[in-house]
Amino acid sequence: MKYVVVLGDGMADEPISRLNGKTPLSYAKTPALDALSKKSEIGMVSTIPEGMKPGSDTANLSVIGYDPRKYYSGRSPLEALSIGVPMQDTDIAMRCNIVTLSEEEGIPFSKRRILDHSSGEISTVDCAVLLHAVMEKLDRDPYHFYVGTSYRHCLIWQNGEVEELTPPHDVLGREIAPYLPADRMLYEMMEKSYEILKDHPINKERRKNGLNPANCCWFWGAGTRPALPSFQEKTGKKGIMISAVDLLKGIAVGAGMDVAQVEGATGGLHTNYEGKTQAAVDALIKDGYDFAYIHIEAPDEMGHQGSVEKKLQAIEYLDARVVGPLTEALDRSGEAYRLLVMPDHPTPIRIRTHTAESVPYLLYDSTSPQKNDWNYNEAEAILSGNFIPEGYKLMDKFLEIKQKMHL
Repeated sequence: MKYVVVLGDGMADEPISRLNGKTPLSYAKTPALDALSKKSEIGMVSTIPEGMKPGSDTANLSVIGYDPRKYYSGRSPLEALSIGVPMQDTDIAMRCNIVTLSEEEGIPFSKRRILDHSSGEISTVDCAVLLHAVMEKLDRDPYHFYVGTSYRHCLIWQNGEVEELTPPHDVLGREIAPYLPADRMLYEMMEKSYEILKDHPINKERRKNGLNPANCCWFWGAGTRPALPSFQEKTGKKGIMISAVDLLKGIAVGAGMDVAQVEGATGGLHTNYEGKTQAAVDALIKDGYDFAYIHIEAPDEMGHQGSVEKKLQAIEYLDARVVGPLTEALDRSGEAYRLLVMPDHPTPIRIRTHTAESVPYLLYDSTSPQKNDWNYNEAEAILSGNFIPEGYKLMDKFLEIKQKMHL
């Protein structure tokens, strides 16, 4: 039996009036999911433990089968693992987004507003140049920067302290003063990064082309080095992660899973969906893997952008370019397989950030297809009556692990 998860990051949402009161998931054209849902179990699952913040970090730990209450030590340490940062036990890792701040003349730094948490989904190539400009001025003991993917980078603070810092996507459009670090050096580095980046040639060119400038470092997601038990040891399955996002790659590295490298995988709306799908098929059919996790970031990014049209497009791409071709290829192979499709958390268009509400799942088993009238969306998943209150236990159900000690 082969097992594959298709994770549509932030795919769940709220009913939207302009979609006739439907959510994007129920409104989008998803023929592959529509056909699959008639043969699958659907239901709702709570991926965010009560009292914890609704991030992709805690949520994806749950989906992969790790109880966030036991294993979550911060978001950025997981990303640091992905990009090979040599973290010590006394190090603090922080996400370093390169964001777009407003650029009004004559106002102090603290009065500026966050306009875009991703600087227009800037490319890794351009953003690495910008980060190196920051590093030339600010990379000194005990602070060291590391290049990640697109706008997502890492800061290591040696012998530092964990400070509660605000994700930039949670405060889009707001004045930054209430959300700046209390630590004086972190504050000063953010302010200096704005001065370094605002007139950089790359940003001058971006403005000329109508793109958001990537003009400031924003620190958040602080935490200590994580320690996850091996996924293979606890499940008996050899697993591979297929994602463009350092966070997911870091979870995989921490769990001892392999990570596929897919050319053109960006984490944006126009990522290489076909390449990700083929990587999963090859891993499962040719390379002896038992478990593949295909992470699609685009629905979440479009939710943060507040774009109904683009979120619909992201969901339709997931259906047409991942779910459909994936199931066709697995059916042709003759391999028995189980497929789990779900979001990690909602990212409602209305608020442009994550919430902790439960999310819908679809679980298909090629060896015992069900027969029902359900469609895969939030409302019908609720009506199904199936509910898993502790999200990390869904992986046991999916992998058909009847009894085990939860790690």
